[in-house]
This record gives sequence, structure tokens and C-alpha cells, in this order.
Amino acid sequence: MNFSKLGSSNLSVSRVCLGSMTWGVQNNQQDANQQIEYAISQGVNFIDTAEMYAIPPTAETYGKTEQIIGQWLKENPNQRKDLIIASKIAGPGIEWVRDGGPINAKAIELAVDASLQRLNTDYIDLYQLHWPNRLMPHFGKHWPNQIQFTQLDAADHQAQMLDILQGLQRCIDAGKIRHCGLSDDSTWGINTYLKLSESHNLPRMVSIQNEFSLLQTKDWPYLIENCVHEQIAYLPWSPLCTGLLTGKYANGQRPEGSRWSLTQRKGLFRNTELCHEAVAEYVEIAKQHGYTPAQLALAWCDQVDGVTSTIIGATNMQQLEEDILAFSKPLSSRALSDIGKVLTRYPAPF
Repeated sequence: MNFSKLGSSNLSVSRVCLGSMTWGVQNNQQDANQQIEYAISQGVNFIDTAEMYAIPPTAETYGKTEQIIGQWLKENPNQRKDLIIASKIAGPGIEWVRDGGPINAKAIELAVDASLQRLNTDYIDLYQLHWPNRLMPHFGKHWPNQIQFTQLDAADHQAQMLDILQGLQRCIDAGKIRHCGLSDDSTWGINTYLKLSESHNLPRMVSIQNEFSLLQTKDWPYLIENCVHEQIAYLPWSPLCTGLLTGKYANGQRPEGSRWSLTQRKGLFRNTELCHEAVAEYVEIAKQHGYTPAQLALAWCDQVDGVTSTIIGATNMQQLEEDILAFSKPLSSRALSDIGKVLTRYPAPF
């Protein structure tokens, strides 16, 4: 297993980050235990979760994934020091999470305490803002004018961001979190937090996790360039595009227990004709070069300059073994060339 520095922090994280959002709906405690233990045996030291998990989010499953991880940590306390545990505070809009209110200093302190209790740990290595208080061009909203940036009260949001940093500072001072990061944010968000941190001597964001895959490359090159030069770790989530890049949803298929067989909070907005056309070509390239479709997509993500650690998720051990193997199978120049030709023709298929 290869490792990378987590932005400007002193943490070294595996190039594979074990995602956990299926634990509590598609997977149970025993499944999660097996996944954690296998991932560790392969050198993975980085586990990502969130207070709102499991997915799809419901009031009944809120916090369930952290509880599952916490049970494993309770049974394996000696291994806590060897792991980098990342969690996230939910942003506004979910009524059963603090009445759907925005992220602020008070919410952070409450959420951190609750996550620590569920996780059965004294500290969280990386605490992330799951999404900003403002509307963002993610989850299919990345086309011109879907969001009116000119309508944003930037000064008000900067004041909110300063309050958030002050709450994070209190949690760091108390030893409850070690570092903080972003999720589903933008270049403006990154840079505004960095400016506020510097001018007010507050914690510095060390990472951002955004959707990134062969079917969603909007962060290349501008946001990723910014991450590289500002020492912000870039952590792709959904590198298989909710499983679409495995080819299992071809021809309208919905395998039992798969992500697309469940009700999706944002709908199946990735389910477009262009996506399926692109996936069919990637599946063929994978076959020609000796990869599974999932391994091709993951190996491609891993080799993108500026990527720190790729967040993977699996619902069974066969998938997990296949996915982790991808990170020891670098793509040849011929395979990259073949992929590039398809990516050029389908740069933004949803």
C-alpha cells in the first residue's frame, strides 16, 4: 500500500480510504467488521464516515454507521492509534439533524460530542463539513445558471465561515479533533477558509472530498490545481459513480441490493444515455487491458496528479478485494491513451 501526506497536516494516509456509508443499510455489523479487518490487512489506515450515514439517509439510520465503527473500535481498542478516522457534520436541509439548521460553531461542538460517543473514541483525526451552508454546484447542479452565484451574500457567508472555524478551534483545543477539512465545496470555499484561518489564527483546512470519476471530472484542473499549491488533500468520493462504472446497470439492470435498487435522495440524475454509452466503452477497454471495469476506474482515479486518497465503498468482500487490488495495478500508457479518447468524447455525460 502506498501512502500520501494529508494536505498540510502531519498525517500519512493510505492511497485507499475505506468508505462506510453502506454500513447500517446494505451492510450489518459483521459485514463492516470483515471489511475493516480486510482493509487493515492490506495496509489501509484511513476510514471515512459521517454523522448522517447510513445511506440513503433516514431518521432511523442517522448515526448508525458511526455506531458500527464504534463497536469495532470498542472490541479492538489497541488498533485505534494506527487508524485515521474521518467523520463529517451534516450541512443544512435534513430535518432530523438539528432541525435542518446550518453549520455553525454550536452545531459543530454538539455534533463532535455525539460522533465521539457513537465512535467510542476520544478524538477524530479529520473532521469535515459535509456540505456548505450555501448552495453548491454538486449532485448534478454543475451546469451554467443552475445556481445563481451573484445572489449570494458573500460577506454573510464569510461571517458564518469564521464562526465555524472558531467552533473547530474549540474542538481542537479540547483534543476532540486533530484536523478539519471540507466536502462538496469549491475553490472559493477553500480559499475563503484559508484566508480566514490565516488572518484570525484559526485552524487550517487540510482536505476536501468531492465527487470525482471518469464520469465526473469538473474539479480538473482548476480546483485540483488549487489544492496542490495550497496543500489541501484531494479525496475523490464515488470514484465508481455510484456503481455505474462497474457496468452493472447496463440495459436497465438493477441488481438486488445495489445502490440503484434503493430510493435515492437526489434521484438517479447520473442515469443518462451518454453515461451508459461512455461506460460501455470503458468496460470494453477494461477487458482489453486485463482489468475489471471497477479496477480500471479506480486505477485511473489513483493516477490523477493531485489525488491524495480515493474513497472506495463495497457491499461485499469480493467487491472490496477487487477494488483494493486496483491500487496495485497501474495503468499502462496504452490503456491511459484509450481511456483518454473516451473521456474526450464524454467529458460531462450527466
